[in-house]
Amino acid sequence: MVNYYKDKVCLNVLAGSKENAKDIYQAAGKCVLVGVLSIDYPGVKSAVNDMKDYMDILEGNLSVGLGAGNPKQCLVVGDIAKEIKANHFNQVFTSVAYTRANVNNNTSLINCLVSPTGRPGYVKISTGPLSSTATEAAIVPVDVAAKMCIDMGGTSLKFFPMKGLSCKEELIEVAKACALNDLILEPTGGIDIDNFKEIVELSLKHGVKKVIPHVYSSIIDKETGNTRIEDVKVLMKLVKEILD
Repeated sequence: MVNYYKDKVCLNVLAGSKENAKDIYQAAGKCVLVGVLSIDYPGVKSAVNDMKDYMDILEGNLSVGLGAGNPKQCLVVGDIAKEIKANHFNQVFTSVAYTRANVNNNTSLINCLVSPTGRPGYVKISTGPLSSTATEAAIVPVDVAAKMCIDMGGTSLKFFPMKGLSCKEELIEVAKACALNDLILEPTGGIDIDNFKEIVELSLKHGVKKVIPHVYSSIIDKETGNTRIEDVKVLMKLVKEILD
């Protein structure tokens, strides 16, 4: 079961190692999904073997990642779902149903990657391996994207790449669509300690019931590849400031 602070916010950060994952989980009071990227493994078998350990450490609160939203990893993530029943999967728009069928449950969260367009109220859904290279992007009203996500078995809209607050007005419209359709919102890309609070507050202000903000490279130690535990504690302090 995914743990949300006050039933509203759960962090999503990357682990550089199993020990790092364990420390992150404790530092966040278990209100975190810890990401491990499928792109870091040579194949599905090696990913599955290693992720079994993470599943034990995190009590299932593993977030199986693509790797910077890489659409070429979509089937790998879907195939990992056959063996690893993680509480969270990251997926491009076009492979959500494949992942839901493979995980074969209704409890795992599967996000649905949609991208900014520069036009509030509209998102790009052509985020798959072929559709992302098409000559013209598939841009639809965000409410339509939300309903399609639900049709495919998705539970969240992952709004990526946000580049921090550079598409603030678009984020607001995505939040409204998530609230209307009872979807989780997963803001992703360029989130750091400085803009984290505003992004989470904006999401909740516009009616989203649950938010899973992804905070990745900005809190990773470049020398070790591990997420900095002190930064995880700061993020949790900010969450508590918002909700307490």
